[in-house]
Amino acid sequence: MAEYTRDLIPSIGMFLVIVLGLSCTGKPDHRPLEDWLVDGMNRPARVTEIAGNELTLDNGLVRRSFVLSPDFACYDFTNLMTGAQILRTVSPEAKVTLNGRTYPVGGLVGQRERAYFRKEWLEDMRAEESAFRYKGYEIAGIEPHVNWNPQFWSTAANDGTGKKVSLEFSHPDFPGLILKVHYELFDNLPLIGKFLTLENGDSKAVYIDQVVNEVLAVVEEESAVVGELDEMKKPHQLYIENNFAFNNAMHAEISAQATHWKTDSLYTSQVNYNFQTPVQLEVYPEKGIGINLLPGEVYTSIRTYELVLDSYDRERNGLARRKMYRHITPWVLQNPIFMHLVSKTDDEVRTAIDQCVDTGYEALILSFGSHINMEDTSPENLRRWKTLADYAHERGIKIGGYSLFSSRSIGPEHDVISPLTGKPGGAFFGNAPCMASSWGLDYLEKIKHFFSETGFDIFENDGPYPGDVCASTSHPGHEGLHDSQWVQINLQKDLYRWMNAQGIYINAPDWYFLDGTHKIAFGYREVNFSLSREQQKILNRQNIYDATWEKTPSMGWGFVPLTAYHGGGADAVLEPLNEHLDDYRQLMMQYYGAGVQACYRGPRLYDTEQTKEMVIEVIDWYKKYRNILNADIIRLRRADGREWDGWMHVDPQGNEKALVMLFNPTDELLEMDLVLPLYYTGLRGEAAVSEEGRQSKKIALDPMGRGVLKRQQIPPNGYTWLVVN
Repeated sequence: MAEYTRDLIPSIGMFLVIVLGLSCTGKPDHRPLEDWLVDGMNRPARVTEIAGNELTLDNGLVRRSFVLSPDFACYDFTNLMTGAQILRTVSPEAKVTLNGRTYPVGGLVGQRERAYFRKEWLEDMRAEESAFRYKGYEIAGIEPHVNWNPQFWSTAANDGTGKKVSLEFSHPDFPGLILKVHYELFDNLPLIGKFLTLENGDSKAVYIDQVVNEVLAVVEEESAVVGELDEMKKPHQLYIENNFAFNNAMHAEISAQATHWKTDSLYTSQVNYNFQTPVQLEVYPEKGIGINLLPGEVYTSIRTYELVLDSYDRERNGLARRKMYRHITPWVLQNPIFMHLVSKTDDEVRTAIDQCVDTGYEALILSFGSHINMEDTSPENLRRWKTLADYAHERGIKIGGYSLFSSRSIGPEHDVISPLTGKPGGAFFGNAPCMASSWGLDYLEKIKHFFSETGFDIFENDGPYPGDVCASTSHPGHEGLHDSQWVQINLQKDLYRWMNAQGIYINAPDWYFLDGTHKIAFGYREVNFSLSREQQKILNRQNIYDATWEKTPSMGWGFVPLTAYHGGGADAVLEPLNEHLDDYRQLMMQYYGAGVQACYRGPRLYDTEQTKEMVIEVIDWYKKYRNILNADIIRLRRADGREWDGWMHVDPQGNEKALVMLFNPTDELLEMDLVLPLYYTGLRGEAAVSEEGRQSKKIALDPMGRGVLKRQQIPPNGYTWLVVN
C-alpha cells in the first residue's frame, strides 16, 4: 500500500505570509490571520483624497496612489498582500496618436534614476508640455460592461462591485475633445481595471491613429547581464488581461494581442548591458485604430485588467484568476446541461427534445452537420424553427444552433482581401468573409432576425476567427486596411452584447469572454475522437486537468462522439449506446464530475430503458452536487494511464467544502493512503469525508490543511468520489 501526496497548498514562504502574518521580508506586518482566496472577508474599495493633491485607490489587497499637480501621475502601485512595490518610475497615464501626432496623457518628467522612485522627488518634477493636462475627477460605482440577462442555471450572484474613478484631461490642440481615463478598483479582489474614452464635442472629426490605454514602468523580474527582450521573464506579480484577445488558442496568454512588454532605454542603471529588460508595460492594438471620431461620437478603448498576484504557485495564481472571472464576467458561470444533436429532420429534433425532458437535460444544440440554417430568413424557415422552439420551451428545454462564419469563401467582393496580394485569401483559415462587407453586415442582421423571430436561446458561432484584416476599400463597413481589424472586432462584440441583453447563451471559438461570450472549447485535436474509447477517457481527463488551471469549469466544453466523428472504428464511438454503458457512464462522470459540459454529439441520448436509467442517474447525481461541481478545481494527479489520477473541487463558502474525483485506469484494485490538500476548503483542524454518499469519517488536518485518508480504494478501470465537509 502506497502513500500519495503532492504539494497543492501555498509554498512554505506563502504559508508564512498567510498563517504567521509575515511580510515578504520575514518581518511581522501585524495583519490578522487571513487569506483573501479563502476567508470570505469583505474588503471594500476606497477612494481617498489626501491634502487636496493626492488620490489613493485601496482595498487592503492592492493600492495605487496618484499626485494631482503639477499634473496627474501615478507614483505608487503596491502589492499589499506581500508589501512589494510594483512601480519603478512615473509614466504618462496613457498615450494617444491623433491626426498623426502622439500626445502623452498626464504624467510627470524629470526623474533621473529609473530603477526606483522616492516620493520626495515629486517636488522637482514637472508636467510634460505636450501632454493632455488633468482637469478633475469623478467617483462612481463600477457599472457592468455587458448588459447580461441570465436565463440559465448559474452560480453567479452579481457583477463585480467596487469604485470607479474617471479622470478628465484636455489639450489646447483639441478644444472640443474630452479625454477621460477610467480606473476601476474592485471590492475583495487585488484587481484594477483601466480604459480610456474620447468624447468629441467639436464640430470637426478627429482621426484616431492609436491609443495606448496603459503605460506602466514596473520592477523587473530578473537581472540578466546578457539576454534579449523575448528571452527574459516578464514581471510575475502582474497578470494582465484585456478585451482585445484572439488567436484560436483557447488560452488567455496566447490569445492576448494588446499586451506588450517593452524595454526602457532611459533606465540606464539596469543590469542588462543592452537595456533589453522587459520593464515597460504598454497596452494597445498592434495594428492601430484607424478611425475618424465624428462630432458627437464617443470612442472607448480596450479595457485592461491588472490582477496583482502574491505567489509563484500556479494553482494559487490560477485560483486568483478564476476568482477574477467570477466577478468581472459573471455570465460565464451559467452552465446549462446540453446535448449536441445531429439531425436531418424536424421529427429527430422533437425526439431529442423529449429525451432531454426524460433524462433531466436542460438544453439542445443543433450541431454542425444538422439541417438548421440560421442565414435562411424566409418566412417558411423562420416559422419551422419557431414551431420547434415553441415545442422545446413548452417542455422546459432551451434550444440553440450552430452557425459557421469563417473558414469559407463567400466571393471576391465579400471575402477579406489580403494586403499582400490584393486578393481573397491569407486569412487565419485561408478564406473568410469580411464582417464589414455587405455580406458580413447582412449576416449580423440575419442572425439577430433569426433569434428574434424564433425565440432560440443558444448561439454556437464557428468564427469569426482571430483578427483577420481586410485591404478592401469597397466594403461599406470599413474604409480600408487601416480600420478593418478594429471595425470587424467591434461588430462581433456588438452582436455578443446584443445577445446577452436578450438572454442568449453563446459558445464561441475564441477568447471573447470579456465582451459577453459564455463558453469555449477546452482545447483538443479533433482526430483524437477517432481513437478508442479507452484512449479518449484518459485524454479527456488530461484535457480537464490542463484546461482548468485558469478557467472555471463552466468556461469550457468537452466532446463525446456518440457517433463517428473524424473517422475511427467501432471502438471509437458509443453507439449502440446500450452496448457501451460502462464507457458512456464513465465519460459522463468524468465531465460532470469536473463540472464541465461536453458536446454529447449524436442523434439521441439513450436507446434502451437501461441506457435511459443510467443517464438519469448521472444527471441526478450532477444536479445534487451541482454547486460544488461548478466550484474551482485543485489538481491532485494528472492522468498518465499508469496509476490513479484525479482532481478536487473546493468552495470555502459552500455547503460542501470539497468534492474529490478519483480514477483508476488499471486492471487492478488500487489501495492507498491518500493525502488530501484541503487548505483551500477553508477547513481547519479536521474534516469529515464520505465516499459515494456513505457515512462520513473524520480525518485530522495538519497546520497546512492536509489530511490523510487511510486505505482509500479505487476499483479497477473505474472511479470513485468523495465529499468533504
